[in-house]
Amino acid sequence: MSEPDRVPRAIRSFVMRGGRATAAQQRALCQQWPRYGLDYSAAPVDLDALFGRAAPRTLEIGFGNGETLAALADRQPARDFLGIEVHPPGVGHLLQLAAAAELANLRVSRHDAVEVLRDQLPPQSLDEVLVLFPDPWHKKRHHKRRLVNASFASLVASRLAVGGRLHLATDWEHYAQQMLEVLDAEPLLRNRAGAGQYVPRDAARAPTRFERRGERLGHAVFDLDYVRV
Repeated sequence: MSEPDRVPRAIRSFVMRGGRATAAQQRALCQQWPRYGLDYSAAPVDLDALFGRAAPRTLEIGFGNGETLAALADRQPARDFLGIEVHPPGVGHLLQLAAAAELANLRVSRHDAVEVLRDQLPPQSLDEVLVLFPDPWHKKRHHKRRLVNASFASLVASRLAVGGRLHLATDWEHYAQQMLEVLDAEPLLRNRAGAGQYVPRDAARAPTRFERRGERLGHAVFDLDYVRV
């Protein structure tokens, strides 16, 4: 097993919240999963077979309620999109959106993103990875739960094709600084803005629910953009 695959999972970056899916979301989970769902298994997935074609591929980790991912898939039919989210209401909502828009270029995983990256996604199989407003775990004693750490950076970089892009955003300045330190230190990634620098917000990115909440609270938004070298 290569070094990027040795990712410890004793501490996860999420906890399962108690929120319940609505009746419509639960229906979508049952009815649309066979069409859009990717079940977890500890074996690499043939992405061409999964999507029925060869195309550029974007992965979003932690898509929340799925509105941003569904909009991206709708606007870019020539690109394939895979979303990972563990919370049933968000997964159900994305499945509702996907079915309503008849999206053929979207698949969904309801599993730990690190394990999906490690076990199911082959090296250099992705052209873009989005990590938009991950849980900041803002209390100091919870910082060990943050998704973006050195092991994660190495793993993501190994799954990106050369020239592929890693785009992150957060409205927590301390987390943004940590991301910069961790990702700038990863030898397979190059900060497109220069070491220690953020990029301007991507105007094409629709604001996520968490981004809108941060703006209401007066938080600044920090965007990071890396390329696989």
